[in-house]
Amino acid sequence: MARIVMKFGGTSVADMDRIKKVAARVKAEVDAGNEVAVVVSAMAGVTNQLIDLTRSAARLYDLREYDAVVSSGENVTAGLLALVLQDLGVAARSWQGWQIPVLTDASHGSARIEGIETEELARRLTSGEVAVVAGFQGLEPQRQRITTLGRGGSDTSAVALAAALQAERCDIFTDVDGVYTSDPRIVSRARKLDKITYEEMLEMASLGAKVLQTRSVEMAMKHGVRVQVRSSFEELPGTLVVDEDEIVEQAIVSGVTYSRDEAKITLRSVPDRPGVAASIFGPLAEAAINVDMIVQNISSKEKTTDLTFTVPRGDVARAIAVLEKHADSINHEALSAEEAVVKVSVIGVGMRSHAGVAQTMFSTLAEKGINIEVITTSEIKISVLIAEEYLELALRSLHSAYGLDKA
Repeated sequence: MARIVMKFGGTSVADMDRIKKVAARVKAEVDAGNEVAVVVSAMAGVTNQLIDLTRSAARLYDLREYDAVVSSGENVTAGLLALVLQDLGVAARSWQGWQIPVLTDASHGSARIEGIETEELARRLTSGEVAVVAGFQGLEPQRQRITTLGRGGSDTSAVALAAALQAERCDIFTDVDGVYTSDPRIVSRARKLDKITYEEMLEMASLGAKVLQTRSVEMAMKHGVRVQVRSSFEELPGTLVVDEDEIVEQAIVSGVTYSRDEAKITLRSVPDRPGVAASIFGPLAEAAINVDMIVQNISSKEKTTDLTFTVPRGDVARAIAVLEKHADSINHEALSAEEAVVKVSVIGVGMRSHAGVAQTMFSTLAEKGINIEVITTSEIKISVLIAEEYLELALRSLHSAYGLDKA
């Protein structure tokens, strides 16, 4: 007997037919003798509808009431799945975040889990009852208000619950059947990985791969929760996200990812003096604009420098407005912005012990006539910014160059 957590996203529970298929999968685990907790998202599209309703109700809305509204979609799914399981003869009940409770901080709309009281839940599991838990939601204990965990929060709910229950693993069921070496919609020779390390998955999630939510991977790594990404629609083995020690021989590069949500801003002829970077990035941070890649070049003019950095595409207008507001303190000569760029990254823990990984990337792109605009590196990843028109060519070329193509 094993204790497992199963998480089903919005597409997996999009209608009653799919909810019944989910119930059948849960029943199969119960029949195999396992203790099962299920975490569910709202049905596909419901959360967006609830957000739109909230915005139409009030232009400047109370985030506490926002959470009360948008968390209700998960309640519906949890109740329906519990009813279907009961109809199949499986003992089951639904749990809302406040009933467990899942305790969070008071950051409504993007709360962080601080603890889960699982004593009663664990007792019910031991007795053979399936717990169907509404994901994405928690309780702010001081004011006894419902909180939500932000977009993709059901993944975080599931991993946190698995950690608190000391589950053998957490299965995340989604519309893909695992983690691939690249986007199979673009790279036809991409292959599914049997296992991937927490660190690699964290880099992939943060660099554009939308298989798992970043915070859920961070939590899994922190608590050592074995996570399996599986298909909701096919009975296939998935990809296990595990500690590096569980993988016998590491590939140098495990995957090639990309992010389209990039825009490049360049400030030209900025005075080359101490504090100039703070005068640029300080106001951007205060405006909650996330800056990613940064490169500083010597300008053509003496005692000046050119600064290039990236921000999310949706924040370009705000970033420019902030920089123009502080133009006197920055004292730059010109500002330009470009949105037709993408970030391409190669990732692998094997990079730590192998030289020449960056050279392979740079030479491969050079052979294809692809210019690199910005470069950033970490211990297990190299990212470059290139023109968006070269995305597909870059992904396929790098995938082959690192020997990732399937046979």
